[in-house]
Amino acid sequence: MRGRNRFVLAVLFASGVAAPALAQDSAPAPAPPIAQRLTLAAALDLAETQNLDLLAARAQRAVAQAGVRVAGERPNPTAFFGATRDTPHESLFFDQPLELGSKRGDRIQLARAQSDLAEADIAALDREIRHSVRDAFFALAFARGSTSQSSEALKLAQRLLDIARARLQAGDIPELEVTQANLEVARADANLQVSSQEEKVALSDLNALINEPPATDWDLGDPFALLPPQLALDDMLARSGASNAEIARLNREAKVQQAQTSLFKAERIPNLGIEFGVDFNSPGPGGYREGPRGQISMELPLFNRNQGEIAQSLAAQQALSTELAAARRSADAKVESSFLDLEARRVEVQLYHDKILPSSKQLEQLSEESYRAGKANILTVLGAQRDVQQAEREYLASLLAVQAAFAQLEEAVGAPLE
Repeated sequence: MRGRNRFVLAVLFASGVAAPALAQDSAPAPAPPIAQRLTLAAALDLAETQNLDLLAARAQRAVAQAGVRVAGERPNPTAFFGATRDTPHESLFFDQPLELGSKRGDRIQLARAQSDLAEADIAALDREIRHSVRDAFFALAFARGSTSQSSEALKLAQRLLDIARARLQAGDIPELEVTQANLEVARADANLQVSSQEEKVALSDLNALINEPPATDWDLGDPFALLPPQLALDDMLARSGASNAEIARLNREAKVQQAQTSLFKAERIPNLGIEFGVDFNSPGPGGYREGPRGQISMELPLFNRNQGEIAQSLAAQQALSTELAAARRSADAKVESSFLDLEARRVEVQLYHDKILPSSKQLEQLSEESYRAGKANILTVLGAQRDVQQAEREYLASLLAVQAAFAQLEEAVGAPLE
């Protein structure tokens, strides 16, 4: 009976009629989702609004701003009530500290300087994430380019295998050459599978930076079609002095230390304590039911006048001044080095595009035609194919390198260059 059912199913399939029980299985598979278009500018905008590290850093801005409010608060009065067996039996008085000098204003100034320092940290993280997104964006473009090259290499190897099989049937070559061609196809297929996996890793890294689901696919277009813009070194050096992250942070730290020194000097003026109140229930000769009382207190700055704190803060300012000079020199050197590296990478890309890659492709085509005509052996063709594949990989790597050099220059300058 089971054999008869199998026979009926076979007849149904052979006649083009689907069995009712299998109709659901024959439904077409859903089409894969269409990749969304993503440019570098769009990726940077997504990171600006969605990157979790950047959002967490910006949340600290409210903390720093609240610190300014804390610095401006005035001290509260203290109330005292006492009851004793001695006269007067009860007393109620208040103690109100009064800050003399510019302490409150200097505290507010220090808190604002610390808030500006927090802003510098946020700006530095913003530039760091911008650099990371650029690297991840072009790393994905590089991975996809590698996958495309591996796919073309597989087609090239299969075409060579077809030629080898045709020549084997004609009796022109031994079977060994077909085996070699088969091995090259297997190697090209393995490279394609590895490239596909590396592309998935690069896509996941980019999605992590812009806080998108890991499987979200993007259509990057052809991001390597245009090289970075031409820049002038003098302009880059001038911009670096005003926007370099390290220089900006050291300038903010110097302002914090200056505000701290001013506060230490203001705190040398002692605060005034004013107490006022009423005593109650003092019987006896000259007694009274209630009577006012008051006193004034002040700390005597005889031994401690913040000498150590002021000296330490002044020394910190001097150290920051030295660090700032070193940071400016280091920033200029880094900008110059990054600029020269970018220009070298640009020349390398041009050489591969204009000379190396066309020559290697021409050599591969000539060797393949010679092999088809029986004028060359398969090793010559395989060598030419590997040479063109190597040239294509190096050209793609040079395109990635020029973008990485531009990102390095942008980070050294400390401001967007596009």
